Amino acid sequence: SCRVEVFAVRDQGCCESLGSFATLGPVLRMAHSHAGDYLVTIEERSKATFLRAYVNWRCMSAGSSRVCVRMVGHKMEESYSETLKEQMSIVEMPLSDPPLCISCCPVTGDLLVGCKNKLVIFCLKYLFINQNLTVLDFERSLILHVDNLIPAHIAITTELDVLILELELIQQSAGRTEPPAHGGSTAEKPVDGNEGPSALQLELDEFIICPKPVELLGEDSKLCEIPITLESTELPTEDTKRFQVRYLLFRRFTPDQSPFGFCEEMKLHSVQLLPVYQAGSSVTADEETENKRELLSLFCFFSLPHVGYLYSVGKSVELISTYQYSEKSEQAVLTPQFLHVITSENLQCFTVRCSAAAARDEDPYIDTTMKACPPVALDVCTLRMQLFIGPRAICHFKNHIILLTKADMEDITERRKPTRKMLSRKADGNKSRATSESEPGWNLYIINTVSTIQLYREMVDYSRTYENVKTESCIHLLSEAHLLVRAALMDPSFLKPDEKEELVRAFRESCAFLGDCYSRFDTRDYHLALPYYRMSGLSMTEVLKRLVSEGDETQTYERGFIFYLTHSLNEDLNEELSKESANKVLQIFYHADPVQLPHILCSSCMRNACPLTAVKYLQKVEKMMPSVVLTLTKAFMALKIGDLAMYEHEMDSHKETILACGFIGQPKLLRQHKAGMVVPTEFAVHLKETQPDLLVAATVALHENSKIELEEADTFFKVLCSNGENAVPQLLVDFWEALLVVCSREEILQELLLRVTSQYVWRISRQQLPETKPLKTTEDLINSCNHFGLIFPWVTSIMSGGSPSDKDYHEDISKLQSLLCSQSVDMASALPVLEPLTAAGNVGLAVRALCHTRLGRCGEAIEQLLERCPQAAVVYAQHELKDDRQAVWWNKLLPELCKRTRLTGNSCPVLISSLRETLSVVAMNLELRDFLSLLPEDGNAAFFLPHLLHCSQRKLL
Repeated sequence: SCRVEVFAVRDQGCCESLGSFATLGPVLRMAHSHAGDYLVTIEERSKATFLRAYVNWRCMSAGSSRVCVRMVGHKMEESYSETLKEQMSIVEMPLSDPPLCISCCPVTGDLLVGCKNKLVIFCLKYLFINQNLTVLDFERSLILHVDNLIPAHIAITTELDVLILELELIQQSAGRTEPPAHGGSTAEKPVDGNEGPSALQLELDEFIICPKPVELLGEDSKLCEIPITLESTELPTEDTKRFQVRYLLFRRFTPDQSPFGFCEEMKLHSVQLLPVYQAGSSVTADEETENKRELLSLFCFFSLPHVGYLYSVGKSVELISTYQYSEKSEQAVLTPQFLHVITSENLQCFTVRCSAAAARDEDPYIDTTMKACPPVALDVCTLRMQLFIGPRAICHFKNHIILLTKADMEDITERRKPTRKMLSRKADGNKSRATSESEPGWNLYIINTVSTIQLYREMVDYSRTYENVKTESCIHLLSEAHLLVRAALMDPSFLKPDEKEELVRAFRESCAFLGDCYSRFDTRDYHLALPYYRMSGLSMTEVLKRLVSEGDETQTYERGFIFYLTHSLNEDLNEELSKESANKVLQIFYHADPVQLPHILCSSCMRNACPLTAVKYLQKVEKMMPSVVLTLTKAFMALKIGDLAMYEHEMDSHKETILACGFIGQPKLLRQHKAGMVVPTEFAVHLKETQPDLLVAATVALHENSKIELEEADTFFKVLCSNGENAVPQLLVDFWEALLVVCSREEILQELLLRVTSQYVWRISRQQLPETKPLKTTEDLINSCNHFGLIFPWVTSIMSGGSPSDKDYHEDISKLQSLLCSQSVDMASALPVLEPLTAAGNVGLAVRALCHTRLGRCGEAIEQLLERCPQAAVVYAQHELKDDRQAVWWNKLLPELCKRTRLTGNSCPVLISSLRETLSVVAMNLELRDFLSLLPEDGNAAFFLPHLLHCSQRKLL
């Protein structure tokens, strides 16, 4: 009638009456908004329908009788504003067409109203009257006109059509007032209402013509040819929002699709949009906090009388599940964990896949070796069926199902005893009987769902009955239990801390159970054993105890278990198996996958494995499948045993180059990781002492095959040589030099060149000799590496007058000069590195001259040579001053030599001989007049005359 009854649902389903309040007319439909705490109704009076919002209705339950009726958008008057605190306000919202259905957004509190051929959005407003009073109001902001369709939901349906839209906020340029022509809307909760008359069925004589069934997903749904027009009704301001519609899904059904044959009453019902928010979001009763929730996934459910459909319409649009009902359904409600359906006499509960789809939206890398989740396409399970008399309506609140029934007299006489329940029903205090004498038999039930943990335990126990009978059934049940717990963890807003901890434990336990299934059973998805065991948090030792029978030598192992062990052992886990466990693992692989034995033995987890047992197994495997990796692994085991004769025999069975390449197949023969640190093996330590060239060659091969990074190689050699974190051992320099021979990546090449240059400079400037003899001499590098060039004659000329101490560091000096004589080093980057050598005698002079030359500053190089080593100046000029640099002979070198000779006189014969040589070169290249103009006016004519004569004779010839 004209009254609303209000109940509070407490813990454990206890129901407490909060009172009631009167409405202006009989209520056809109503919806409550958590945001704003208002009730909106569609009421009927005198054959007309009205849309009204009841604000501040709780004061009626507190005993107040004051009521204020106002029009939407009506300005509050100061005269009665203070009394608004103690009175209920009824807000009238006029519409041009009768309202059919309503819905409230659970996040913003905005109101969506469905009318014939259009949808109207009212935005919730908070009006601040003063510091102590805030009043709710609404503003009609947008109208969606839907042509040729009578909508009943924002996920719009006719009797046999579904159209799902999304409203997208767009940037609006200044001065643009017309909204775009296309757009859509995804409210987080659908409008529920009566379906309008079908526009799809045409009755011609005795025939019924049914359109072809259609399913259009994503952008293709625009082809449904249902035009949507947006009409903005807000007053234009700077903050006016503009929207456009995006089509998500269109589906059309035909009556003959029913598995129960033709059904005249075949109509869609129970359209619902279910949002799933980001896991771990902080959600409280505080409105501001709740507004910060981030939408992770969105799902849409709608149902025909005998079939229900669940779609994901979030990041992608796809059909997740199809539900077949055992009898005709009346209404359905979707929750993140279950689908509840009522029929004429049943309440049915089904599993849903929302958590599986949302998990993939939350983490796109979930189906990897680290994480897994049961597939979305699992077969649907019926969890329970419970008899009720005359179910009429159903809704969901937290962990409660609220059911409205109406019992007719014939129903009561046929009532049957209910079956075993998976949901418990409170018999006392949870139903409210209507007192109306005209319609007896109405009942309101609050049904408590079984706790997630209890239902999880029951499903796990039930799965054990299938362990040795039906493999897929066992996995299916455990997957259902896993998804049940996962769904609860993805919606933590209603969880207490101890409940969450228990759920986390159950989640890990379910992962362990699934890991056991995929390890023990011969299934197609055996590889899932690895990610489920990782998610369980079990160690390898604990997994072995679960799956390996003690003393059973005949036990066989499935692919899933071998897959798990192989991947776990090949990765650097911080876990060492005991001697017994490691030897058991050896035995398992020897029988199940002997090819993996060399790789398994190199795992850091297998340090405690018996090397004698390992050698015995390897020798048997070698007869069937010999390989270089197996040979190296046998040598490794021989070192652990201390059998050097066996070690030398194995190492001598292949050439050094083949052995170096063999380490590519298993890098852990040389280095392993422990607690995130690089640890050289006993094999690497032995090679350092006996065959350092093989060790360096193997490391170069690893780097070139992307098995070790440059920084990791640096750490490896530093730890191996125990030179401290900052000291650079000679073996590392040997590695850099060897890598320069084969490296082709430009960024790595320049880094290597700078590193070796820096090390040469450091040793020369500090007069530090390498701790071991370098593997390659300068001559070796020049012959094998393009980045080391022949040392220029003028550099040799400079160094001929060097100090005796330079001979001690001759190898580093010559390698540095050879590097600088090539064109590979980026000189601009190398200058800061070379800075310490600039004042280091002849070495520094040669380095500075090389730098000036590479940078094109030959004039500066000549000045320095004339100042410090004049005998090398002409040699330098003969080598460097060619082609475009030839003019430096007469523009720079000749004037400098004349000036310096004039100052020194005959006391420096080197300058005079250099001047003669320079004049000879200049005379051969210049015209007589140009040559004459270069000669000094105060010079000795007899000195220059032979060169002038030579120049003139060259001209005559």
